[in-house]
Amino acid sequence: MINRLRIFALLIFVLGCYSGEVLNGQNKKIDGYRGIWYTLNQFSEYGDKYSGGLGTYTSNHLPMAVYAPEVDKTFFVYGGTTQEDEKRLQIMISYYDHKAKVVPKPVVALDKVGVDDPHDNATLTIDEEGFIWLFVSGRNVSRLGLLLKSTAPYCIEQFETVRETNMTYAQPWEFEGKGFVNLFTQYAPETHFRELWWSTSPDGISWSENQKLAAIYGHYQVSNQRSNRLATAFNYHVNGHADKRTNVYYMQTEDMGSTWTSVDGQLLKTPVSAVDGPALVHDYESEGKLVYLQDINFDADGHPIILVLVSSHFQPGPKGQPREWVVFHWKNNQWVSHTVCTSTHNYDVGSLYVTKKKWLIVGPSEKGPQEWGTGGEMALWQSGNEGKSWKKVRNITKDSQFNHTYARRPVNAHKDFFAFWADGNTDEFSRSSLYFTNRKGNKVWRLPYYMDEDFVKPIRIK
Repeated sequence: MINRLRIFALLIFVLGCYSGEVLNGQNKKIDGYRGIWYTLNQFSEYGDKYSGGLGTYTSNHLPMAVYAPEVDKTFFVYGGTTQEDEKRLQIMISYYDHKAKVVPKPVVALDKVGVDDPHDNATLTIDEEGFIWLFVSGRNVSRLGLLLKSTAPYCIEQFETVRETNMTYAQPWEFEGKGFVNLFTQYAPETHFRELWWSTSPDGISWSENQKLAAIYGHYQVSNQRSNRLATAFNYHVNGHADKRTNVYYMQTEDMGSTWTSVDGQLLKTPVSAVDGPALVHDYESEGKLVYLQDINFDADGHPIILVLVSSHFQPGPKGQPREWVVFHWKNNQWVSHTVCTSTHNYDVGSLYVTKKKWLIVGPSEKGPQEWGTGGEMALWQSGNEGKSWKKVRNITKDSQFNHTYARRPVNAHKDFFAFWADGNTDEFSRSSLYFTNRKGNKVWRLPYYMDEDFVKPIRIK
């Protein structure tokens, strides 16, 4: 399989990508990296529930980046816009060339005409032959989700639409020799509860019937893959109310969704519909706490680790304090939890990494220029004892003009493109730039907002 991938990669280098016809803005190159700015327009005393530069929003959109060693590139998607003074969502794709240390002009994989909402952001995966698949989120049934495929391996020049379906918050995972499992959300027709579903495909074209995974009223989830295992962690919405999200649950499958089990191997009947049961990791409802999911990963032995933010109130501001970042780790046949740090907003979203000797978190844990707004300053946290204690290694950003939001972890993250995110003023409409950092967090690059050439080096700001 590796030889086959290398042959495809070599062909791309020799022949180049095919630059197809531009249809309705699709497959058009943009002369710079301009992130989408968005406001939910749910204001209270300390501002909007969430707002700002949300090009890498939400935590339920994943993966949003994949490192492909066959071509030594990190491919990534984000929600962009056409011009600095516009709020017109573009599903953008690009890559960072690790050898040349450059980025190309990003490509509009899809123009979401009439939409400014980054709930419609995309996720991506790369199949065994190097084809890039984009899963563009819809919004209930008012805007259906779309599945796009690149017309050539490891090439972002042209995408074609292969499927339209009811799909929100798509989380696609590709299993070698088996195909895809896509975890996603559908809104229940009458109640509009956010229920969790899954579907499988051997080739991305033919898909199984959708199957419901969890329906304890409603849910948000994060997921990850390790070898043949697909794991998901989710909360539940009391009486279907998203502002009453609480509890932590965990499920896993090792056979492409044929069976689902709890972390200790108990067979689970789907859809999970009981508030209590073997999938429950921690009962925060009894503590009167809210749960905002950030990431899920695996320790060196393959045991799951879940990163969440625990809050006291759904609105921004001091009444939600303390907002604690907490890791749950399956260790010695039980879930153990440890506090990482605190931050100032419910939608402060970071990513969890596991190296050979350390656990790392990159995220906006530090107070930003818009104190009670979404995000803040990015920091790098480290644990050398499986999450029992944490220390801040360094501030990745400081003295910023705008808050930094939603640090995202690429699949198979390369040390030189370890996390990427966007910034923006959470108090008023502003431009939004995109950034990435290395594994040490001691270097930060900003992607060029405007480009005069087809390939440029990102701007080193630290």
